[in-house]
Amino acid sequence: MQLLSWIIPFLTFIVLTQTGSVIKDEKVRYDNHVVYKIKFSNVLQRQLLLQLAKRHQSYNVWNESPSELHLMVSPKAISEFEKTLNRANATAEIFIPNVQVLIDNEHMENSRATSTFGWKRYNNLAEIEAWLDEILEKYSDVTEGFVVGTSYEGRTIRGIKISYKEGNPGVFIESNIHAREWITSATATWLINELLSSEDELIRELAENHDWYFVPVLNVDGFVYTHEKDRMWRKTRQPVSHSTCIGADANRNFDVHWMENGGASDDPCQFDYAGTHPFSEPEVKGLAEYLGTVKDKVNVLLAFHSYSQVLLSPYGHTDEEVPDNFNDLLHVAKAYADAVEALPYGTNYLYGSTAKLLYMSSGATNDYAYQQGIEIAYTVEMRDRGTFAFVLPPAFIIPNAEETLIGIIALLAECKKLGYLALK
Repeated sequence: MQLLSWIIPFLTFIVLTQTGSVIKDEKVRYDNHVVYKIKFSNVLQRQLLLQLAKRHQSYNVWNESPSELHLMVSPKAISEFEKTLNRANATAEIFIPNVQVLIDNEHMENSRATSTFGWKRYNNLAEIEAWLDEILEKYSDVTEGFVVGTSYEGRTIRGIKISYKEGNPGVFIESNIHAREWITSATATWLINELLSSEDELIRELAENHDWYFVPVLNVDGFVYTHEKDRMWRKTRQPVSHSTCIGADANRNFDVHWMENGGASDDPCQFDYAGTHPFSEPEVKGLAEYLGTVKDKVNVLLAFHSYSQVLLSPYGHTDEEVPDNFNDLLHVAKAYADAVEALPYGTNYLYGSTAKLLYMSSGATNDYAYQQGIEIAYTVEMRDRGTFAFVLPPAFIIPNAEETLIGIIALLAECKKLGYLALK
């Protein structure tokens, strides 16, 4: 009760800043916001701290697993939070002492980089779309643009298909469904460029013997908002009629076991709010409808996310059931992880079903794709494991993209061996 009575006077401020319902024109700042890594030694600790985190807007869950929680805490709540830690007898370390410092450093690195499109900085939506136009014109013989749909704010959600010949198995890549995960669209655009321009024999084989569908930025409204207003924004930007909070977690909004087993929140102010109903978010509805037109040509779906370095296969709504081909899904994921770790970067990936490896997560892209008959479907959580988290410096874009490409090469090779790349 002490924490609740303390936080009430600040509720209006917190809702405006932490949920993104910003009235003023200036950007949301995260000065002295601290990210803690909390280690759990028992289930009660986890329940207590997750309940605290999800009850008040001074806290923002960045990452969680059965054994630990990464939690951003507003400076006004740090004292009470640390008292709660002591009461729970939980251990925690400071991962990121000041989130705004990371954001400022990222901005400075972006500013120092060349203004031309590339992968030494993070590009905004207008730059990505202009680059896509150039790519479609330059490689018009093997590319075509497609439209997923229209966002709540009226933006076109664009995709690009790369196809060198008829009869190829299809690979579908979705990225930036979560707005703040900039490394995902940076990696997706780098992959597009490599598949079209690389002269490496292995990459040419990969490019020319698969059809590629890319949606570089699905959550276009949220992505623009992260560039213009709030770097840490995650959700869509559609208002919620019964709340002052805005947006839903698009990766909890698909019509697949929606809201089952605590796999999402019904609170519009929470980071994992599932929306008012399945497909309430036009971005998600559009992707599902487009996927329905090509699913018979798609053998593999990869949903790009950050962070934590894991490959998550279905299911997210239950840890008591797995897909019929779960052993194959593990085998294919292991090939990806082994190939990535063998690179000089030595990046380690874990793999398993979402609910077994991390937490309950219902209504996600990979589960929906699997339900629609795409038997190889993963959420790929990219770098890192919390040092920079969502604000991965631009210097890591190319290393992350390179290891993603190597991982995909290994993944598709295993899929071929197991018979998953045969024409449907």
